[in-house]
Amino acid sequence: MDKYLKVSEVIDWQHPDIMKYGKQISSRYNTPIETAKACFEWVRDEIHHSYDYQMNPVTCKASDVLKYKTGYCFAKSHLLAALLRANQIPAGFCYQRLSLDDRGAPYSLHGFNAIYLPEIGWYRIDARGNKQGVNAQFVPPHEKLAFEVQFPEEADFPAILDEPLQIIIEALQSKKTWDKMFCNLPDISLKSAKNYGLLS
Repeated sequence: MDKYLKVSEVIDWQHPDIMKYGKQISSRYNTPIETAKACFEWVRDEIHHSYDYQMNPVTCKASDVLKYKTGYCFAKSHLLAALLRANQIPAGFCYQRLSLDDRGAPYSLHGFNAIYLPEIGWYRIDARGNKQGVNAQFVPPHEKLAFEVQFPEEADFPAILDEPLQIIIEALQSKKTWDKMFCNLPDISLKSAKNYGLLS
């Protein structure tokens, strides 16, 4: 589990602000599962999804997501992982490939988290942010993600990565505004998914 607790440039959970906020959350709860739920609900509800709220800047590093209170799904998963790791709760990264308009092409990756809960094992959660038609919840052992796969070219990748995909980091770091990011959302074809460690 050590690799799912590590600190990195993007998952900078040892940043003073993340440490402080992570401890503020956990101080109100008695168990890891309660802390995990509180961290999830806070990121889901209090960090504004960049596209939904048309907010800048485009964030990537966990501490920046916390600072600016906004991020795309990927960035929100970076902050959630950081808050969880700051509380010694193993957290990884999961991805789906989804249709952008629910009608087929174009497609884009969607990022969320998996956390390790001693009583349950790996449990996937999606802090993207709820809205009409999106209702992600923390109800282990049942999984309630934001989106379901509907089309043949969509995918729900089984891998749980210890670091975000480099293609995601590069996309977030190279775009300055929410609309530029939306027009250039990262995608991986199903044929190439194995090369990124998303399929075994």
